[in-house]
Amino acid sequence: MSGKSANSDSNPTGFHLDIEEDYLIRRVSHERNNFETTTSNSILIPSNTNSKINIINLQTPTANSNPSLNEGMLSTSSEGFGETKQRNFVDDDEKEEILLETLGASTETSGISVEAYPRLTTQDYQNVALLVVLYLLQGIPVGLAFGSIPFLLKSKLSYSQIGFFSLASYPYSLKLLWSPIVDATYSKKVGRRKSWIIPIQLLTGSLFFWLGNNVDVIFDDEKPDVFTLTLLFFILIFFSATQDIAVDGWALTLLSKNSLSYASTAQTIGLNTGYFLSFTVFLALNSADFSNKYFRTEPSDVGFISLGSYLSFWSVLYFVVTVWLIFVKGEDATHASDEMDIKTVYQTIWNICKMPHMRKLILVLLVAKIGFIANEAVTGLKLLEKGFGKEDLALAVLIDFPFQILVGYYAAKWSNGPQPLKPWIRAFYGRLFFAIVGMLVVYIFPGNTQISSGMFIVVIASTVLSSFMSTVQFVSISAFMTTIADPVIGGTYMTLLATFSNFGGTWPRFFVLEAVDYFTDATCNIIKESNTTSTIQCVSEQDKMICKDNGGTCVIHQDGYYIVSIATVAIGTLLLFGFIIPQIKVLQALPPKMWKLKR
Repeated sequence: MSGKSANSDSNPTGFHLDIEEDYLIRRVSHERNNFETTTSNSILIPSNTNSKINIINLQTPTANSNPSLNEGMLSTSSEGFGETKQRNFVDDDEKEEILLETLGASTETSGISVEAYPRLTTQDYQNVALLVVLYLLQGIPVGLAFGSIPFLLKSKLSYSQIGFFSLASYPYSLKLLWSPIVDATYSKKVGRRKSWIIPIQLLTGSLFFWLGNNVDVIFDDEKPDVFTLTLLFFILIFFSATQDIAVDGWALTLLSKNSLSYASTAQTIGLNTGYFLSFTVFLALNSADFSNKYFRTEPSDVGFISLGSYLSFWSVLYFVVTVWLIFVKGEDATHASDEMDIKTVYQTIWNICKMPHMRKLILVLLVAKIGFIANEAVTGLKLLEKGFGKEDLALAVLIDFPFQILVGYYAAKWSNGPQPLKPWIRAFYGRLFFAIVGMLVVYIFPGNTQISSGMFIVVIASTVLSSFMSTVQFVSISAFMTTIADPVIGGTYMTLLATFSNFGGTWPRFFVLEAVDYFTDATCNIIKESNTTSTIQCVSEQDKMICKDNGGTCVIHQDGYYIVSIATVAIGTLLLFGFIIPQIKVLQALPPKMWKLKR
């Protein structure tokens, strides 16, 4: 995506399908920008009150125009256009505004049959399959960095160290910074998009191959080198984000015009499958308990598949797909009209950010997720610390996945109308509520004992319901962004908005994880042979293991998780009522033309 995407909002890992957001809304903007009316001067308006199609004549005066025709009445019975206006002509901006407002005025279109998913040609089938594969490959490192790796590290590292590793996810939230370079710099001989996809996949496959031979050694250390791991996965996510920009751009030209609606389907299937494989499937197969239960007759201390072998397998697939792209798959030449000037794009981004109401929206996006970031960044790790299995946590995400899809469908319908952010505000209440529920679940969770079926259901239910609220917010804010974006620069506009939305869930994570350790007070008293007592810190998992090996007991005097969770919920509540709701009411009431750049 030239700006998804990762919505770090809905599951115990903090990763959500926000990585889809910049692509989905950007594609809507692209298609809206290429909308074809029945004639050059007419727009079909869906009627809310009857089963006919109203046609508004948007006649532009010319030197030879009949004056009597230009003094006609502009009227429509559609909702939002009940008034009658008398004027000489409607300019281009008003044409666009009428079209956008009427398209978004009703969820029911009478008398119009829209084929959202037309039949695919054989070539389109092949291209959709290619997009699915490319997006799947992007989802593999994303699922590891956002999902599996923090859980694997939790058994040996502190929350602050895991917080440091979370910096590896930053490239996905900041790719807007270099997306204009990816769009504008390429080799005509290789192809505009393949110029980036081929080298990026070769580099990713090579890094996967190296990690496959070395990562298990790093994880076998008593205290893994978190700096090295963060740097390596930062590079992987940077590669994945860069490929995401190129693949999103290729999707808009790879498919035929009538089949563009399948691009988002390919993106959703591919990214979700890659993430699912690297998180849910991998954690289950990497778990010794899960592997002994379902795959072995004799128990073992290790899982069915190691991280190293998993990475080696995918390195081979990266190389195979890249070779196929080099020697088999071609790319159509780029038209001169598609050329982009890097300086112009960056200047456009800056001009968008300078609009007063845009600055307010950006600030809302940057602070909106503070209230529930502790729940989404720490609660899953805390349950893992108290004995909830990695495979059980992965199962919770698996059960949550179909609910996200179902809720996303209905949330899109709820977000139609003059107040697209109304569901967003309501879901905000829900996310704050389930942040409190998450604390209660951790508090009542039985530590280091076999959990009951009832307790397991409680964990699953809190995860799914929290995800429900997150999905509603994601779809609602996406609908609003699509409404306000200037179609003339739709791709850049939507990418910018999605970047700030994603970054709002990324930047607080590091500080929250650091704060949990900072406010935690835990010690271990070790009695030595000379009957003297030695007191050591007992915060990280490594400290706890040392304490246990020396016959001591770790005593928690103050758990920073509860302090940080209560603080973030309180801050989020104050922000909601003191800043976010007042600003949202003003912002969504602004007419679409207020969000356009002056040209």
